[in-house]
Amino acid sequence: MFGVLGIVLTLVMVFGGYALSGGKMGVILHALPFEMMIIGGAAVGSYILSNSGAVLKHTGPALVRAFKGPVWQAGDHEDLLCLMFQLLRLARSNPVELEEHIENPESSEIFKIYPRILAHHEAVSIIADTLRSTSLNYDDPYQVEDVLGKRIALIREEQMHVPHALQSMADALPALGIVAAVLGVIKTMGSIDKPPEVLGEMIGSALVGTFLGVFLAYGLVAPLAQRLGDVCKHDMSFFDVIKSVMVASLHQHATNLCVEVGRQSAPEDVRPSFVTLENALRDIKRAA
Repeated sequence: MFGVLGIVLTLVMVFGGYALSGGKMGVILHALPFEMMIIGGAAVGSYILSNSGAVLKHTGPALVRAFKGPVWQAGDHEDLLCLMFQLLRLARSNPVELEEHIENPESSEIFKIYPRILAHHEAVSIIADTLRSTSLNYDDPYQVEDVLGKRIALIREEQMHVPHALQSMADALPALGIVAAVLGVIKTMGSIDKPPEVLGEMIGSALVGTFLGVFLAYGLVAPLAQRLGDVCKHDMSFFDVIKSVMVASLHQHATNLCVEVGRQSAPEDVRPSFVTLENALRDIKRAA
């Protein structure tokens, strides 16, 4: 919602200010299709050339994600902490029964309570793999923390591929605008014998290329890349919560304390309150 509002506001202010100052929109509208073909086509072509198939495949969904916002909300972090509480409590009371849940999460009655988490393969995989490792006596807190840190860093790097690619495109757009402008000047020089009013219009059309390259770079693509990067970083905090709870558990802290460590590691805007989480855990204990 705010992304669309930002784009609309940018377009209205730029072109509205131009029109109100006496600028002729006809010059821009006449040159726009051709300049967009040159600049936009070159930008897309270079984007395809410089990125892998995986990045290209994820670009569309990533752009949608930039407008929709983070995947994980406050309720999801509360659900995650409740899920971790149930799994850790089971791991300490009945490790054999825990194996059924981590080997087949899709059929686990515990995981089924939290369908949004269950539907996220990477989150479930991290939880199950870490619990499986600890059940096999790979339970050194510092080693597990290091392994989890490297795995999460790898996910973070993959998540940031599209934002970085978009930022590279934004960096290239002003230069592509100059290319379009130079082509416009070449065209104008080929018509140097035309009347001044014709030459003026042709020069104006050429300058539209420079304007368009800079405008697309700093008015649309770069902010979009920044927004997508922020969304990716925000969602990555979900995995940091998992790591915090797991490491605290390996230090043999009480299960409630492990969950509280995870709660405090969540970003403030999605962090459930202590009272809310405590009530949720109390309900789980009553239902057990």
